[in-house]
Amino acid sequence: MNNPPSPSVPTPQTASAVPAIHGAAPLETIRLILPLPCRRLSPNCPCGSVGARFAKAAAVKKYRALTRSAVEAQQVETAPWHYTEAHATFFFKDRRRRDTDNALASLKSAYDGITESGLIPDDDSEHLLRHMPAFQFDPRNPRVEITLTHLH
Repeated sequence: MNNPPSPSVPTPQTASAVPAIHGAAPLETIRLILPLPCRRLSPNCPCGSVGARFAKAAAVKKYRALTRSAVEAQQVETAPWHYTEAHATFFFKDRRRRDTDNALASLKSAYDGITESGLIPDDDSEHLLRHMPAFQFDPRNPRVEITLTHLH
């Protein structure tokens, strides 16, 4: 969120075999491990100039493609998932207080990438239940983990 845009975005990692969320019996769960969204993806980032709008559009496109690639790397054969639950956990290198609403909004391009991958038909409330993000401290590996659970 508050990180300066980096010239190279790390390759996303994927992990599976995540424990079940809530009491519902999930059909399948995947975890996407992505770099933290750059500052330009924050809703608080001003984009008053033409150059800033182009820079934000480029950041959105890059993060959406990165997320789409992470989902495709999972090779989910049961897609599309018609009802999915999403939990995001941000791992920051410092312990500053964070705004959960801004963190959730900074993931909009990630959820668009998940939709573009074909895992879910749409990222509306009929297909995707988004929970407020959690914040953790990891000074050596800042990242965001999005856990997606196919419910039915």
